[in-house]
Amino acid sequence: MRKLFHTVLKTSISALTLLGTVTGCVTNDELPDDPQGNFEALWRIMDEHYCFFSQKGVDWQEVHSRYARQFDASMTAKQQFEVMTNMLSELKDGHVNLYTSFNLGRYWAWHEDYPKNYSDSLERRYLKTDYLIASGMDYTILDDNIGYLRCESFQNGIGAGNLDDILLHLQPCRGLIVDVRNNGGGNVNNAEELAARFTNEELLVGYMQHKTGKGHDDFSSLRPEYLKPGRGVRWQKPVVVLTNRSVFSAANEFVKYMKCCPGVTVVGDRTGGGAGLPFSSELPNGWGVRFSACPMYDRDRKMTEFGIDPDHKVDLTSEDFARGRDTIIEFARELLKTSPNPSK
Repeated sequence: MRKLFHTVLKTSISALTLLGTVTGCVTNDELPDDPQGNFEALWRIMDEHYCFFSQKGVDWQEVHSRYARQFDASMTAKQQFEVMTNMLSELKDGHVNLYTSFNLGRYWAWHEDYPKNYSDSLERRYLKTDYLIASGMDYTILDDNIGYLRCESFQNGIGAGNLDDILLHLQPCRGLIVDVRNNGGGNVNNAEELAARFTNEELLVGYMQHKTGKGHDDFSSLRPEYLKPGRGVRWQKPVVVLTNRSVFSAANEFVKYMKCCPGVTVVGDRTGGGAGLPFSSELPNGWGVRFSACPMYDRDRKMTEFGIDPDHKVDLTSEDFARGRDTIIEFARELLKTSPNPSK
């Protein structure tokens, strides 16, 4: 029988900056390694440490009553996995996962039930073949002298020197499009590194809380978060950030930061959210579980777990797609061409 991970959740969370990479700190009593014991361990971990029960209106005790009846000693590992994953899906949270050697339990309806509003084939029409690549980002200058920067992930490090080179190359442009559609997140430090190049002063960008007890509403007071100007070349012209429902986690945070920067407009669809700092633990059978533990808010103290609305809601139309045009990119180009400062 394996023990659950035991660590201490510190009251200071200044070091908790890596969305998706920080392993959380939970404590639980030892339970038997059998179907019922694993179920009880999973339910209790979530009951004591998950952070969005109230906001999502989930009666976790009712969930326990409904799913406990589905467990018995004859269940196979895959049957346990299926029922546990169904139970976790009641939370409708893309940061909640169950890890086994044979499968990954996940909830993807947070973006699957929405329009895609992105096409990689259209993106390549705009990038063409002579685009540049640095720090995993693609960039080019469109034929109307508007810069285009495609950032599809924050998983890999973004170098300060790379950002200097990118922004210097795009400096002659009248404006810049930053496309983070389909960016599922990664390391929030990378998101912050990029966003920091679009402000000349320290900005209040949001707040964070952490759990202080086992109750569903036991949280600390709101702790402010600030975005400091980046060292190196900083962009001084208008910016349009492109979003869709598949913008999640660290990418969701990036959009939150950018909405606070001067001269920035967000265009596209509502982001996917994922604003709970994920922590992790282990069941008696060794399966891992990840869950949202620390809620995050925007500068207006509004929770961003459910996504961030754009300044301009624009969908990719089938008519434009058939003509080889990306409706969202074209809207952003017109915005940058017709306004000296298309900010809010």
